[in-house]
Amino acid sequence: MKQFKKILATAAIGAAFLTANVAVAAGYVGIAMPTKSSARWISDGNSMVEQFNTAGYKTDLQYAEDDIPNQLAQIENMIVKGVDVLVIAAIDGTTLSNALENAHAAGIQVVAYDRLIRDSAYVDYYATFDNFKVGVQQGTSLIDGLRARYKAPFNIELFGGSPDDNNAYFFYNGAMSVLQPLINSGEVKVVSGQEGMGTVGTLRWDGSVAQARMDNLLSAHYTDGRINGALSPYDGLSIGILSSLKGVGYGSGDMPMPIVTGQDAELPSVKSILAGEQYSTVFKDTRELARVTVGMVDALLKGGKPEINDTKTYDNGVKIVPSYLLEPVLVDQSNWESVVIGSGYYSMDQVK
Repeated sequence: MKQFKKILATAAIGAAFLTANVAVAAGYVGIAMPTKSSARWISDGNSMVEQFNTAGYKTDLQYAEDDIPNQLAQIENMIVKGVDVLVIAAIDGTTLSNALENAHAAGIQVVAYDRLIRDSAYVDYYATFDNFKVGVQQGTSLIDGLRARYKAPFNIELFGGSPDDNNAYFFYNGAMSVLQPLINSGEVKVVSGQEGMGTVGTLRWDGSVAQARMDNLLSAHYTDGRINGALSPYDGLSIGILSSLKGVGYGSGDMPMPIVTGQDAELPSVKSILAGEQYSTVFKDTRELARVTVGMVDALLKGGKPEINDTKTYDNGVKIVPSYLLEPVLVDQSNWESVVIGSGYYSMDQVK
């Protein structure tokens, strides 16, 4: 009888230990981010780790530094480690089919984070911003700035994001929904004639590539005339474009700085807006995107259904991926303080 009681006591202790462990780690989440070269991805990763840990989940956060084989290896390693869910911001949304098939075979669900993963049936959910609206805001801001500073017709050039990022097409198409009618009417002129993502796309969102392209555009098409604006879909490109413009004298003397848009409200661009160089950016609160993603994963691991608000927009080539779209916010000199300081995203000391 004593031996039986001892066995029961041991079992009780073991059960208590297991219960404590479950309380400590409700699940294991693998987070695959593309790069640390952009401040926004660092913010995304940190926000998710903090919020997942607060919710009781163990995390494995990896950055692939824009190296596709590296990201594939990181994801495969997370699968081997036994994560319960994968949250993936893909470098190239078309290269993950085999990895996702392996994840599915292991019973691991997948949430695409901000960048749609294409050509796979095993993308369960997608958390992002309203990316077409981002483009609309950029195009609208460009036109508003041009009309306030110059007389029509306006000479502009177009820059697109990385052709391997599905979002880049939404940004470009959203902007062109505003710009194309004005190009057709003659109010706006793309002096180089370079249009379409196949021509204006910027691989890996590389600011140095955008700067070099702007250098070439200026020397080839603007020796006898001036450029009034540039559509830029991302702050990292905007800074490169602005460097090129400043290099030939824009922003000084009788050469006003052209209207240059952006996205992500990265700190150098917020400072540039305050300095009167970059005209605008689009703020996407990555803390909110992380919150929505954590909520999705929490629902999945508890056997529920994640909250979604879009079941039509994001066709990845195999299926419509159920999505949650957050609202982007245009930021310029008129509202930067209320948006990026008022929200607590940056402190005034960081900006000033």
